[in-house]
Amino acid sequence: MKLKFCGAARTVTGSSHLLTLDNGFTILLDCGMYQGRENELDDFNMHWEFDPAKVNVLVVSHAHIDHIGRIPKLVKDGFKGNIACTHATRDLAAIMLLDSASIQEKDAQWAMEKNLKKGTTEKIEPLYTTEDAQFCMNQFTSYNYDRWFHVAQDVQVMFADAGHILGSASVTLKITRADGTITFLGFTGDVGRWNRPIIKDPVSMPQLDYLISESTYGGMTHDELPGDINQLLNIVHDTCVVNRGKVIIPAFSVGRTQEIVYMLDHLESNGKLPHIPVYVDSPLAVNATDIFTMHDECFDTEILNYMVNDPNPFGFNRLTYVRKVEESKALNVKNTPSIIISASGMANAGRIRHHIFNNIEDADNTILIVGYCAEGTLGAKLRDYPITVKLFGKELRVRAKIKIIDGLSGHADQNEMLKFLSNQNPQQIKKTFLVHGEYERQLKMKYALEGVGFKNIHIPELGNEFPLD
Repeated sequence: MKLKFCGAARTVTGSSHLLTLDNGFTILLDCGMYQGRENELDDFNMHWEFDPAKVNVLVVSHAHIDHIGRIPKLVKDGFKGNIACTHATRDLAAIMLLDSASIQEKDAQWAMEKNLKKGTTEKIEPLYTTEDAQFCMNQFTSYNYDRWFHVAQDVQVMFADAGHILGSASVTLKITRADGTITFLGFTGDVGRWNRPIIKDPVSMPQLDYLISESTYGGMTHDELPGDINQLLNIVHDTCVVNRGKVIIPAFSVGRTQEIVYMLDHLESNGKLPHIPVYVDSPLAVNATDIFTMHDECFDTEILNYMVNDPNPFGFNRLTYVRKVEESKALNVKNTPSIIISASGMANAGRIRHHIFNNIEDADNTILIVGYCAEGTLGAKLRDYPITVKLFGKELRVRAKIKIIDGLSGHADQNEMLKFLSNQNPQQIKKTFLVHGEYERQLKMKYALEGVGFKNIHIPELGNEFPLD
């Protein structure tokens, strides 16, 4: 067998890893889109480290775009196999990929119009279209957690809840070799945190022979507890009550938005939320919230108990879900205190960029960062507390307060990753591969794993291929 790293290699996005079995059968783990530095986007997203037509099956860990975002292109370029995932991931992927396709189409149209102004008539094609996104869904097959299923005669797969977002899973492959021996290969996907709002805690994988592990927060420890509702309340009070300003929250449409709304619903139910309007300005988030309500099998005990008295944990009287562009634009001319939650979470696309543009130069406002932001994104720049940022061609002074709540991060920190892997006997793991992390973070995760007995730890570069005994 051999394992090739085709994305999320020494970076955080574009997850994609290709396993080739002894008999030539190929299994692709994730098929994500690269997000980050714009000058690197097109080259990665347009090209493959393999021939899509020769991939036999795709297994997906969860529905974030950096893990599923190139699936329509994979199918368009010749992949004809099944796409295996959990039930919730399949439902979320349907709306996530359509939204992504719409963005690809709009970006291509915008680029063509820009070129026309320069006198260039070159046609620019989107990475894929909405038709491509709809078509690829025909190849999805979904499964429950904690059940083995076959993707080939000699390969079984099991999903275990990774606690990252709704439907997220670690992936364990049980491979029967030609000599009858069994090899277990595990891919963590993205691992979440314990005691987070809404979803269940991460579940460890079976004992493995080979491990592919995320390393997003290597060397880091989250200071805040998951879902620190008091910290959120203090920021809202200081901004909206004391300063009469707005709290602008870039948030992923799937996962983070629902967690924040659930926390605000708690505050409202307990009479603690200031009497201000709250807006969720993301059509994708609206659709994703509907899917959340369909999959209470993924909910933890806390929210299920809460729903006994509040059947709708994602809605209250002063909460408005915004769909129309005109309604979104109207928020930018309102000067009354409010909370605006909008996508994308890294502020690299979507309506949130307009809200930041219109509010960042007002010292009464707060930009609240609530999750990981890949290097090169606007969100990452804001995390560094800059004096100015450039947005829509204009240099803006950062007068609004920049606040960060890493406790709402969907990724396990280093200690939590060690906890997740603590059931493994490191002596039985022949090789460990660290993916989905910036190189400095991965080095620190490598040292931490070595400290608890792991050996033969590799940090692959894009395109690296490793033999598996």
